[in-house]
Amino acid sequence: MPPETRGGAWWRGVPATLALSAGAGAIAALGQAPLLWEPALFLGIAAAVWLWGQARTLARAAWIGWGFGAGYFALALMWIVEPFLIEPERYGWMAPFALVFMAGGLALFWALGFALAWRLAKRGVGGVLQSALAFAGAMGAAELLRAYAFTGFPWAMLAHGLIGAWVAQGAAYVGVHGVQLALVLTVALAVLARGWALRFGALLILAGALLPLPGARSTPGADAPVIRLVQPNATQRLKWDPEMARVFYDRQIRFSAEGRAANLPRPDLVIWPETAVPILLEDAGPMLAQIGAAVGAPVLLGIQRFEGMRLMNSALVIGPDGAQRGLYDKHHLVPFGEYVPFGDLMAKFGIYGFAASEGQGYSAGPGPLLLDLGPKIGRALPLICYEAVFPQDVNAAPERPDLLVQITNDGWFGEISGPYQHLVQARFRAIEQGLPMVRVANTGVSAMIDPQGRVTAEIGLNTAGWVDAALSEPKGPTLYGRTGDWAIAAVVLLLLSAMFLRGRRLT
Repeated sequence: MPPETRGGAWWRGVPATLALSAGAGAIAALGQAPLLWEPALFLGIAAAVWLWGQARTLARAAWIGWGFGAGYFALALMWIVEPFLIEPERYGWMAPFALVFMAGGLALFWALGFALAWRLAKRGVGGVLQSALAFAGAMGAAELLRAYAFTGFPWAMLAHGLIGAWVAQGAAYVGVHGVQLALVLTVALAVLARGWALRFGALLILAGALLPLPGARSTPGADAPVIRLVQPNATQRLKWDPEMARVFYDRQIRFSAEGRAANLPRPDLVIWPETAVPILLEDAGPMLAQIGAAVGAPVLLGIQRFEGMRLMNSALVIGPDGAQRGLYDKHHLVPFGEYVPFGDLMAKFGIYGFAASEGQGYSAGPGPLLLDLGPKIGRALPLICYEAVFPQDVNAAPERPDLLVQITNDGWFGEISGPYQHLVQARFRAIEQGLPMVRVANTGVSAMIDPQGRVTAEIGLNTAGWVDAALSEPKGPTLYGRTGDWAIAAVVLLLLSAMFLRGRRLT
């Protein structure tokens, strides 16, 4: 079983253990965007592994895991209070409860992982390798469960802190879950090792993981497609104000048309963010014609529409004539944001989704599809906001696209960490698929991302503006793109099964 310290140290009490494990979690959270302090990430995980190694009971191991998760998610997900402050008179009182319940609820997955790891390590009678494998495998299982259970929420994964390092490129082969499994296993070996040789080897690997990914060594060719990213800086508090909605719309028109009078090259595509058009699609005919005429190129934009009695959050492609060329309806909705389970019943108690006006809120579309953006650009997989968080949604595309496009409204996520963490996840989606990603946000950060996850052009947070960016060539199909999470799930399952069966032979 994991090594344990003898004696009755002061920190063995439950309150002290929780405080120490929560502190370790908070340290690890400094590895998330916007800071991306990889040494803090390693140190926090190492402290949690050491505490787990001292646990004498399964219950204590679970408490350590829960404390680690609670401290980690409380700091990493502080942005979760921001939606409640858009209308503070209505929702403000809920903000602290949302953070507490979110952090405490997500921490339950890690409590389960720590408890399972302790049980497997105990059954395996405690070798260093067995203990490290048990910890990494159990945490891998817990994170896969977090990513899929109850529609999933794989935000702020430990591996996200490695986006700037070369090791993040491993996501093209094993996905972000595989990168995280390797990270946790290496840290666990470094902490639990008794001999200096194994410990030094693990530390050397961790040091190597910190090596930054070089910047782009080549630029797209002169004939590369050019896409204009338009960011109106429409803050959520003002976005739907009738007077300001017109200001933001006119701003997008102006940004999209700039350069034509000076005879600058026309972009091959213009992209506006999520819900960029302030009226429903059914009433937007004249407005769409105005957009097409002003831009003189295809436009992909966010808009809302009704399908019967169902309200949809959609991405629309129009031509220079304003005619519809493609339509996608968001299918992975934000629970309690875009819809509320049993929404009509909840509405009677005054409970609505933030982005919904009444009842059930938005309805989910049929699923992923590709939008044809013309022969020069190719076919794109559209992702609306939250959908870029989920690797499985990208892998569910009916065919491999030529690029990924995310339109989003990160005005919900505040100004400190949320938008930057969302950008990191978009960068991982590009690496996993070996595809360029175009990301356009209402308030930022809008960015052109190459297939290695590097940002080649961007518009900063809380900035109104536009940028023309050349589209990178896609790489060949990746291993992860072919297998998805099935491969790493199989590895985790085989690892845990082997540990369990070995324990049975030894007992």
